[in-house]
Order: sequence, then structure tokens, then C-alpha cells
Amino acid sequence: MISLASSKDLSYPSGLFSSACIQPVYGAQHPPLDPRLTKNFIKERSKVSTVPLKNKKASSFHEFARNTSDAWDIGDDEEEDFSSPAFQTLNSKVALATAAQVLENHSKLRVKPERSQSTTSDVPASYKVIKSSSDAQLSRNSSDSCLRNPLHKQQSLPLRPVIPLVARISDQNASGAPPMTVREKTRLEKFRQLLSSHNTDLDELRKCSWPGVPREVRPVTWRLLSGYLPANTERRKLTLQRKREEYFGFIEQYYDSRNEEHHQDTYRQIHIDIPRTNPLIPLFQQPLVQEIFERILFIWAIRHPASGYVQGINDLVTPFFVVFLSEYVEEDVENFDVTNLSQDMLRSIEADSFWCMSKLLDGIQDNYTFAQPGIQKKVKALEELVSRIDEQVHNHFRRYEVEYLQFAFRWMNNLLMRELPLRCTIRLWDTYQSEPEGFSHFHLYVCAAFLIKWRKEILDEEDFQGLLMLLQNLPTIHWGNEEIGLLLAEAYRLKYMFADAPNHYRR
Repeated sequence: MISLASSKDLSYPSGLFSSACIQPVYGAQHPPLDPRLTKNFIKERSKVSTVPLKNKKASSFHEFARNTSDAWDIGDDEEEDFSSPAFQTLNSKVALATAAQVLENHSKLRVKPERSQSTTSDVPASYKVIKSSSDAQLSRNSSDSCLRNPLHKQQSLPLRPVIPLVARISDQNASGAPPMTVREKTRLEKFRQLLSSHNTDLDELRKCSWPGVPREVRPVTWRLLSGYLPANTERRKLTLQRKREEYFGFIEQYYDSRNEEHHQDTYRQIHIDIPRTNPLIPLFQQPLVQEIFERILFIWAIRHPASGYVQGINDLVTPFFVVFLSEYVEEDVENFDVTNLSQDMLRSIEADSFWCMSKLLDGIQDNYTFAQPGIQKKVKALEELVSRIDEQVHNHFRRYEVEYLQFAFRWMNNLLMRELPLRCTIRLWDTYQSEPEGFSHFHLYVCAAFLIKWRKEILDEEDFQGLLMLLQNLPTIHWGNEEIGLLLAEAYRLKYMFADAPNHYRR
């Protein structure tokens, strides 16, 4: 089943911008532009601009859907030839027109240059991702040069690949703050005391985890908060051993059935979706990692026939995989070669990721059953909530005929993972796992707070297509712990005001 809203993303190839001090405009997680649609997109835009407003509004969603790159469908036709020259080149007029449109649409966002752009000229030769303390200086250097010569050509780009800021998992503080303050050391010590006690106090652990879990203790904390590990320390080792053996028993029993006729469609869709999972992060493009993800998703799908595999579930594996990988890796994981780990380590990471993802999905499985009723209800609840907390934004959407389902479906289906960098998702999930029904109930208030965060930018857009482009490409590339902390605080305030008084947001 293909998600309704997740398929409509617009992005622009970096080659269009390499000659000027302008970097590609990325959302948090961005598929590439389908060059097949570029020419039609430019032509249609010129046509649409001449249509009277009333007619434009009446068919605006169909126009937008037709003209927007359905990047998630790329690759479905495995036999299609993308190597022909027509697919490798872009007309220069198209490139200029696209670039001009991007600048026009995003000029109102007023994102500071140092936060919205990544640099390529200062990347160290070792190709290691730069720590957060260096990122601030790196960003300042990049923005200073752009501000001085905004339209002059950049220096020659290095031949080696560069990981954009969006793909940096470990850069959790956009401000470049020191990695460990005195307060953070105190918090870490408290976590260690809780986790080492004979019976961990889960209520106290949730309370400590709400404002974020230190990286050093996040793996064991997540296992406990998800219900995968028991609170009793003496039972943990045996539980892990039993559950890991049980998972690989499923592999032996079921995985060969992926080639059977009644499972072929499921396995094929998983196989197509895995390479699209965090495409900017090298870790997830390694064949061994993709094989692990395929096994996890296939076993989950055949053990949950009520929903089976649905696009979007593939994203939900990645935070668990990264967190459990970090237990064995001191360096930044985004570049780490998993073949350096032992077989036992890889098996532990795979099994733990499977069980924790399964625990998460148990609470939101109605999001993925037939017709996805859970998502439909949550989107409707979001619309009702926003109509009460910010009637101006709500009426703005109504005026330009923007339906909440057109952008919020993806927010619910992927738990905002396509709107936020992965480092932010991991921090967000610290709190979700500390909240009762965090991934279902509290997520609604996070989505409402996230939407209102961009109210000024939303109100500045005065046409349907501009609103959809903004809402599907929100500039969160620079976000870190501080921004997520503020978002969660606002979400908690909304929950406190409305969760126990649902009539307050019902008309």
C-alpha cells in the first residue's frame, strides 16, 4: 500500500545550484527530483498562472499532484531504462526557471544562511563527519562567504562525496555547545544509578528520560521504556538471549517464504523501499544494513497479516538501529562500516531493533490496517485542534483549499521522520517513550505544535501550491536538541490544555 501524502515531495538536483553560492533546498529527508516531470512542471506553472483564481483553486490539488515529483514511485518499474541521455541531462532553461522558483518560494522563510546551508569546501580530507562544536564555525565560514558574494561562483567542489548537515546523526546541538556540561554529567550519573539498581524504577526512568536520554545509556533505556527488557537486572541477560534466539528462529522458519507467490509482492515492495530509507546517510546504503532491514520488515509483515507491510514502516526501523549500533561504536555512526562488527554484535542489533519496532507498532497498528483508520482519525483530530488553537492558520488553509490530509497524512504515517533530521527523531523518541501513548496520543500535540511553529511562513504563502511546497519541505535541516526541546514543551502545554478537555477543541 502506498501512502497518500508521502509520495508528494519536490526536490532539486544539486547540480542546478553548483555554480552559485546557493545550496540545494532540502527538507529534512528529501528524495531526488524526477527529471521526467521537470519540463511539464515548468510548462504547467506558466499555464496555471494565467488561470483565474476561482478556476485555479477548484483544480489546484490535481494540478499540484500532477506536477509534483512522485519520488517514491521511482524505481517501481525495475526494467525502465534511466541510463538514456534524456534522463541524464536537464535543459538549461528548465534549470534556471527551477532555481528562480526555489528562490522565490523560500525567500519568505527567512532562514539564516548559516543554518540552512551546508558547505563543501571545508570538509576535512578524512571524510569524517564534523562534530557539533566544529559545525558552528563551519557554518559561520560558509555563510560569511555567501553573504559577501551571494551570486559569485564558488570555489571548485571536491570530488569526494559530502554528507549534508541533514544526514549528520551525532550533531545534536545546532549551537555548537560543548558535548558534556556539568549538568549533563550529573544527569548521566543519575541514569546509571537508576539502571544499575536491582529493580529499575520505570516511573522515575520515564521522568528522567522526558527531557532527553544521554547517548551513553540510551540503548538500555530504550529497551526498558519500550517494554522489551524487564526492570529486574537479574532477568535482563536471559531475556535478551531468549528474545534474540526467538527472532532468529522466525528467520529460519519464515524468511525463505519471501520467494513464494503469496509473499512476493510484500517482499518486492520492501526491497524497493529499503534503498530510499535515509538516502543521504551512507550507513543505510550498505548492502549488509539493507539486508538486515529487509529481514526485520519481512518478518514483521508476515507476523502481522492484519496490516502487512505498508510504506513508511521502513522508516521506523532506523532510530532503533542507530541507537543499538551506537552501543558498539564510539565514532559517528553515519559513516561506520558495519562489516567491522562481529556477527554476534550484528545479530544483537538486528534482533533488538525488530522487537523494539514491534513494541512501537503494537500501539499504532491501526495506522497501517486497511484504509489506515488510525491515521484518518488523527488527521481529523489535528484539524479540530488547530481550528481552536490558531483559527487564523486554520482559515488560511480553508481559504486556499488545503486539506490537512494532504500534508498531515505523512506526519502521522511516518511519525514526522520525513520532516526532521534523524538526530532529531531520536531525541523526539526519548520523550515519546517516556509519555503514556507517546507515539499515538502525544504525537498529535507534537504535530499541532510543529504546524503552528511555521504559522508566519504559512500565512505568507498565498496560493495552494506554495502552501503545499512549504508544508512538505519545511526547513528543519539545522534543527538539534534545542529546537526539539522547545517543540516538545509547546506540545506538552497543548496537551495539558486540551487532552483532558476534548470539548475545548470540538466545534
